[in-house]
Amino acid sequence: MMTDTVFTRIVRREIPAAIVFEDEQVIAFMDAGQVNPGHVLVATKRQVETVMDLSEAEAGHLFAIATRVAKAVQAAFEPTGMTLLQTNKPDGWQTVPHVHVHVLPRHANDSVGLEWPRKDPPLAELKALAARIKF
Repeated sequence: MMTDTVFTRIVRREIPAAIVFEDEQVIAFMDAGQVNPGHVLVATKRQVETVMDLSEAEAGHLFAIATRVAKAVQAAFEPTGMTLLQTNKPDGWQTVPHVHVHVLPRHANDSVGLEWPRKDPPLAELKALAARIKF
């Protein structure tokens, strides 16, 4: 049996949170860490670890609500940028094993970083990698 996550405990109201949106499938609440003012987490109510554990309909709804939250955060805080971040598994930077999307308002020089070391493989290698992906 999976141990309850902090997000599941928020859904059940066992842990207080500043909730900004909720429906039958998702809950959106202020991140307690507040990287920048207006930082919101949008999480599924159903406790699943990664986006790969969601149906397409669940994933679509999660990202639709994350988009609505981003628009509301933009209107409320008027940041000069916005990062939506969804991570999976510890090596993918996921720290809470419960699928969620960060809606993070951004500003110039806000000290938020994301390393992205480009490798620039040749097109033939990109095509070989693409051929491995099956639907």
